[in-house]
Amino acid sequence: MTDADALHAIVKAYDVRGLVDGQLTPTVVRALGAAFADEVGTEAPIVIGFDMRPSSPELADAAADGIRARGGDVVRIGLCSTDESYFASGSLAAPAIMFTASHNPAAYNGMKLSRAGAQAMSLDTGLAAIRDRAAAYLESGIPSVDSPGSLVERDVLGDYAAHLRALVDLSGIRPLKVVVDAANGMGGMTVPAVLGTEAGLAALPIEIVPMYFELDGTFPNHEANPLEPKNLVDLQAAVVQHDADLGLAFDGDADRCFVVDEHGAAVSPSAISAIVALREVRRVRAEGETDVVVLHNLISSRIVPETIVAAGATPVRTRVGHSLIKGEMARTNAVFGGEHSAHYYFRDFYGADNGMLAAMHVLAELGASAEPMSALGDRFTPYAASGEINSTVHDVPAAYARIVEAFAHDGVLDELDGLFITAHDGTWWMSVRPSNTEPLLRLNVEAEEIAVMEHLRDAALELIRA
Repeated sequence: MTDADALHAIVKAYDVRGLVDGQLTPTVVRALGAAFADEVGTEAPIVIGFDMRPSSPELADAAADGIRARGGDVVRIGLCSTDESYFASGSLAAPAIMFTASHNPAAYNGMKLSRAGAQAMSLDTGLAAIRDRAAAYLESGIPSVDSPGSLVERDVLGDYAAHLRALVDLSGIRPLKVVVDAANGMGGMTVPAVLGTEAGLAALPIEIVPMYFELDGTFPNHEANPLEPKNLVDLQAAVVQHDADLGLAFDGDADRCFVVDEHGAAVSPSAISAIVALREVRRVRAEGETDVVVLHNLISSRIVPETIVAAGATPVRTRVGHSLIKGEMARTNAVFGGEHSAHYYFRDFYGADNGMLAAMHVLAELGASAEPMSALGDRFTPYAASGEINSTVHDVPAAYARIVEAFAHDGVLDELDGLFITAHDGTWWMSVRPSNTEPLLRLNVEAEEIAVMEHLRDAALELIRA
């Protein structure tokens, strides 16, 4: 595979991601860095941060070389979580590149690109132009400028931790014991800084029981993907073993956080979205805001929009995808946005997603109540959900058509993002979404009754896999 071929393989809809051996090479990354500098301009410095993957420092250096070759100054913030890089982009009003492959295995790495103020990029908003310009640079070389850019090192972890502490006050909560599984990812660095005293902040009434806090991008204990139930097993056992109040699981770049209750049962991201939405709506309404908007993607549980409406705010339904939601956050001035995948977006955090901030809201809500996490989670989980079920399908349009034919008479159809069917009586919904990159259909079903959900799920899967 040539470097130019690799570019088209690794530049995805919302980020850059590929195999380090043969795809995401220093040569390719240097060209991408130069092209990024051209796209965002060189008036402001460009922030570069990276996760704990073995390949990350070298790739970060390559990007810096490319940026500087085009006259851009670089602020290198070193090891950081993705949301910490968003903080740097927002607080410094600077474009940013974060090197991470999130939850993917160690053989992968990637780049999350932001304009100044942590504004996300997608193919439609600059990423395609960067790809094409980088391809030209790989073909003919990167043109030099008269004055190459500078490079400075900056540590923003302390400022990041202080900023989050200012957004959610945990100083007065009841004492909590919390098991945290960092999966050898960046949560091993950010959790002690934000919830502990490693960044020089005051101690909180929180006892952290650490799991896999050693930064190791080879992921020796388990994959850094808490969306997969197998990767929660260690945390679930530890919560029970330590008689903890709850457990938190972060993915590799620590921008997503999953919660388990005191019994070790997983709390759905939709329940977390509802909890955080309620807190944020109450906060801004108490400050006098009247026209409050909260986003939720279309496969979030129905409890999320119901909670938003009950709190006196307006729910806005979105497609799935972080760049799309960040755009909607800006367009609607939403105070909060939640996704089923445990991405949580905050207006007070530059409209960007921050799993740590969502976790702090959960800790604040639990710590202000005498009830256990299981009761809090159950209150916001009234419906039966299938979870997302992926099926490899050779003829996606044909499978899609079979679903339409079978269920069209049972509900109202819309195609905001794939096919969404809402029962006429409102007691269930079904979503079938094609993957953007693979021959997959993704099924989600929710119903008021477990038996109804299971029937709809099984019937839909039979049609999808026929």
